[in-house]
Amino acid sequence: MFTAKTEAMPITSPPVSDIVDGLTALTGTAVGPARITGADPITPSPHRIGDASAAAIAAFGAQIAALGDSSLVSVSVADAVDQLRAAYLTTINGQPTRLIPEDPTALRNNDFYRTADGWTFLITTFPHQRDAVCTVLDCPPTTERIAQAALTWNSVALEEAVVAVGGVAAAARTAQQWAGSSIGIDVARRPVIDLERIDDAEPESLTAPREWPPLTGVRVVDMTHVIAGPVSTELLATFGADVVHVTRPDLVDPHPMPALTGGGKRNAYCDVRDPDQLAALTDLIADADVFVNAYRGLRRHGLDAEHLAQRRPGILVVEYHCWGSDGPWGDRGGFDQLACSATGFSLEEGRGGPTTLPPTHLLNDYLAAYLGATGIVAALRRRQSEGGSWRVRINLARVCIWVQSLGPSGAAPATDWGTRSIDLTTVDGPFGHIDEPVIPIIFDGNPTPHPLPARPLGTSPLTW
Repeated sequence: MFTAKTEAMPITSPPVSDIVDGLTALTGTAVGPARITGADPITPSPHRIGDASAAAIAAFGAQIAALGDSSLVSVSVADAVDQLRAAYLTTINGQPTRLIPEDPTALRNNDFYRTADGWTFLITTFPHQRDAVCTVLDCPPTTERIAQAALTWNSVALEEAVVAVGGVAAAARTAQQWAGSSIGIDVARRPVIDLERIDDAEPESLTAPREWPPLTGVRVVDMTHVIAGPVSTELLATFGADVVHVTRPDLVDPHPMPALTGGGKRNAYCDVRDPDQLAALTDLIADADVFVNAYRGLRRHGLDAEHLAQRRPGILVVEYHCWGSDGPWGDRGGFDQLACSATGFSLEEGRGGPTTLPPTHLLNDYLAAYLGATGIVAALRRRQSEGGSWRVRINLARVCIWVQSLGPSGAAPATDWGTRSIDLTTVDGPFGHIDEPVIPIIFDGNPTPHPLPARPLGTSPLTW
């Protein structure tokens, strides 16, 4: 059903400054200017992933600058694109993060698998996802056996069978097939930064206006995992916010993740299935400014935006989802690679050959992190000026089609982009010596803060 034939990409290619302006317009706020240096092509991708990264980062920087005394932010496209592969550029005590998870095979088996009519991306990162894949394919969790079993399946049938038993997967569709589907239509109708006022509340001034970093005093509860949500809240912590990250003790991320994305946060355990722990978390959120979540089914625990706005008028609720929590695939989980597969992005990356991920390996997670952080700071600013409770929704599939809409990148770069020198910063803390890419924003008149040390999961109480 699905072939490797690529479809024509959009022909419009707005300059990065216009892309930044478009993102800012979605927030309903005014910001100062952003200077963008360089342009795609930076990588071999046919998509403008460097320009998209620079635009998302500049949009966030402009919102931060609007809270402080800076008027101009500058972002280099060449530096910005490195954010998309930060997980692969970061080392912990000299070791690449890809080498140190508890079970390296769990991540190694995440890949496109050829089917009878195309390709399907399968995820086995967490035990229940691995079990779902192996149950459907009736095979052990090895790449070779998964590949052999997948060949007997139709792409969509395999996707649906894995999802039906609690796993996550996505068939490789063309952009046109995605756009014509019910889920594609639903995702396309949403803005890439979906910011809305959901209830009335009195205006609230920030605790430390005009200080630097400007989010000092802002309280954030982070109930997210892996990359997109955690990186967005790490950005908030880096710029001064007080962040408590909440993790279910029996559903923790792979070992490198807290070190990669936990800078400046405290980490507490909480299982919302336990009434006492749920009550403690609800109390924590009641004293917060922002609640960021990336899990399905929170409504039954009273942790949805509408309930929280009644409990804590003026709350900002941020929802990360792959497909849209209230859309046709609202009950499906998803990850960066699945969004690329389903939306046609990966077929376009393959340029007529086998489906593939972008050369940065990750795309939506880091873009979503900066776009979500942009929406959060904009919502804080709007709450300060006009009051209200607010919701920010970021969907990974929508990020994909936003990048596709920016047009093609042009010819491939003449040099090997992977050999470029990378500007790293060093953070020492409980995990040891972490070297990671710097935040690639230059503020006029203020220093760019460096990430703070990360702490292991469950080492803090569930209190402020």
